[in-house]
Amino acid sequence: MAKKTLIIGGVAGGATTATRLRRRDDAMEIIMFERGDYISYANCGLPYYIGGVIESRDALLVQKPEVMKNRFNIDVRVSSEVTKIIPNEKKIEVKNRKTGEIYEETYDNLILATGSSPIKPPIPGIDSGNIFTLWTVPDTDRIKAYLTEKKPKRAAVIGGGFIGLEMAENLHEEGVDVSVIEMQNQVMAPVDLEMANLVQENMIMNGVNLILGDGVKEFHHKGEIIQIELTSGNVVETDMVILSIGVRPNSELAKQAGIALNKKGGVLVDDYLQTSIPNIYAVGDVIEVTHYITKDKTMIPLAGPANKQARILADNIVGDKKTYNGTLGTAVAKVFDLNVASTGLNEKQLKAMGKVKNQDYFVALINQKSHAGYYPGATPLTLKMLFDKAGKIFGGQIVGQDGVDKRIDTLATTMRLDGTVYDLQALELAYAPPFSSAKDPVNMLGYVAENILRGQISFIEWDELDALLADASKKNKYTILDVTEEMERMVFAIPDSVHIPSGEIHQRWKELDPNKMVILYCTIGVRSYNAARVLLQKGFKNIAVLSCGSGFYKSMHYNKSGVRFEAQKKTAEPMKVSDQEMKILNCCGLQCPGPIMKVHEAISDMKENEVLKVSATDMGFAADIDSWCRRTGNTLVKTERQNKENIVYIKKGAEGLKQNDENKVAELPQGKTIIVFSGDLDKVLASFIIANGAASMGRPVTMFFTFWGLNALRKSDMPSVKKPFMDKMFGAMMPKGSKKLKLSKMNMAGMGTSMMKKVMKDKNVDSLETLMQYAMNKGIRLVACTMSMDIMGITKDELIDGVEFAGVASYLGDAEESNVNLFI
Repeated sequence: MAKKTLIIGGVAGGATTATRLRRRDDAMEIIMFERGDYISYANCGLPYYIGGVIESRDALLVQKPEVMKNRFNIDVRVSSEVTKIIPNEKKIEVKNRKTGEIYEETYDNLILATGSSPIKPPIPGIDSGNIFTLWTVPDTDRIKAYLTEKKPKRAAVIGGGFIGLEMAENLHEEGVDVSVIEMQNQVMAPVDLEMANLVQENMIMNGVNLILGDGVKEFHHKGEIIQIELTSGNVVETDMVILSIGVRPNSELAKQAGIALNKKGGVLVDDYLQTSIPNIYAVGDVIEVTHYITKDKTMIPLAGPANKQARILADNIVGDKKTYNGTLGTAVAKVFDLNVASTGLNEKQLKAMGKVKNQDYFVALINQKSHAGYYPGATPLTLKMLFDKAGKIFGGQIVGQDGVDKRIDTLATTMRLDGTVYDLQALELAYAPPFSSAKDPVNMLGYVAENILRGQISFIEWDELDALLADASKKNKYTILDVTEEMERMVFAIPDSVHIPSGEIHQRWKELDPNKMVILYCTIGVRSYNAARVLLQKGFKNIAVLSCGSGFYKSMHYNKSGVRFEAQKKTAEPMKVSDQEMKILNCCGLQCPGPIMKVHEAISDMKENEVLKVSATDMGFAADIDSWCRRTGNTLVKTERQNKENIVYIKKGAEGLKQNDENKVAELPQGKTIIVFSGDLDKVLASFIIANGAASMGRPVTMFFTFWGLNALRKSDMPSVKKPFMDKMFGAMMPKGSKKLKLSKMNMAGMGTSMMKKVMKDKNVDSLETLMQYAMNKGIRLVACTMSMDIMGITKDELIDGVEFAGVASYLGDAEESNVNLFI
């Protein structure tokens, strides 16, 4: 005789169990009860239908009752609420919500797939027609109708979880001004604070009003306007509210039937997904699961695990003995133009378990590119991994614009197969320039983890550095070493840091005190790591690298940058420039200091009060250009985030700024002088990059060329000049102009120089000749040392046009008026 299986709940877990059962047993009687009007709908797609990304409502309905009947012979009863389970009689009581009829059904097997529901706390004023939750198709219809009919201008999302942030993005896409209010100090609870900071910074860049560490005390209704009174006493006015505070398991039926629950109301099941009562099973959001890493019991309401549980349960009902071995909690979300993903445990959870960093667990935090940097479109990826001294991986988190999903999936797969950080190194992953790098970011996590475990490098995190900077008693016990180039330091520098560019560390390491802790940083962490390896091999014992560099450090302090972002919306009008022509400058894909230099050139050719619109793909460009504007006497009018680009509007001049304005133009520091002694291509190139960067910041710059550095100023088409024999010999042996200069290292009979020039071209780095022309156009003084010219046998006619001729006294005069003097 065929058995009869009843399933309560018709979304992910219930529908998957039903169809798998049918595929395993064609004779079984299967009845599925759903108290709503829809089954098997795409719950995760609801926000995107509201935002118009998913245009068809029908696309959300994965299966319909009539299809389930025709295709699988499953009796689906919608608008049918199970009101009671009677275990000792193996039957249930059902109410038809449309007719009011109450009837009973018997079962051989009963499956609870009742899912979860949004939490709606008893906050005064919460029951209102313009306060919504989003969990079902009818919820979606109500929100969509309100947007269409009322056309609200403002919306507040309460809660910063997955659905809350997805709703914030999609409401924003509909032209609504959005506030996100989160009681905790961060959004996206599955990730750690520093990773959430990247998301929060980007939300602000996209125009979201983000309120953290503040909860809702009461809703006050003034007509159709809602005044949200926060626990801090602050008030937010809005036209509609989306509640996204969290979910709770729908376990009332299980509790009434005497089925064992945990403290959170989750249904307890064994490894075979059977409840405490025989012949009653449960799957999905309603059950307690085992965490795959800790083996502890927890609640993880995700669609992926629910579907896997459903398949296992269906197989067990027809006679198999399969076990569900736990959940990692792997998840990913799109938040504007960033993707954020996590798997396993985060650092907050490890600390809550009593584990100590660098003792019970270690952290690898790195910045990589989504694919090969020389291929267009590469974007940053920030990856964080937690592991123990044996290499076991506890968890990982990734934030970036592209390639986040496949990296978190690779990490989750490795963890699921009990792989270690050493297995990450060994993974052979697909590589081509548009897709990845030869050493994939996941491989790099493994390499960095090994370096940490072997003691080859130590890292300091952003908050640890902040704590150190705040402790006055430790001020003389460490040195913060900035190994960036001068033009980078002009835009940002950590307070009280000393500066030795990474290319000079081999020559200048003795300037550092080996008895102090040395903390190194660059923009993303690569140059500082290389410099740290040099110092360690020079005998320094206490070395630490700032994880992910100054770019990441600035993002951790995004709320202190002073930059105000306005997001481009569907309904937004283009910026109006009163009777002024707007200049357009595209700096997308340019490498530093390219964007700043291009901006400086464009502004120099503009008239006072004209506006320059600049687009750049660099995430930190907006903050950097703000610093540049304040230093150079220009006005940052507006900053937008459009897709993956930062858009800034700059007005030439500082008209309208008040004398005491906190954003007033800073008094320009003194000039810069550079002694170019070397005739090596890479060193001369570095000197012109630094000089152009300084000039772009509004500094007067003098470049003093002496001895071998004079060769960079020689003409390529050398004129015939009468010289003494010895002078002619010197001239014949030395390179004739910038195009003939060689690399200081790895020249390889000229092959290395050719390779360097090709790489520079491929990566949009200007040639030395172009940089020299830029320098002269900017008014940088190129001064040839007449004493050195006399010794080297070089005449004025041999040098390029525009060069000045002077002695040491002239150079020293400029040096007296400078606060930076470089010898290259």
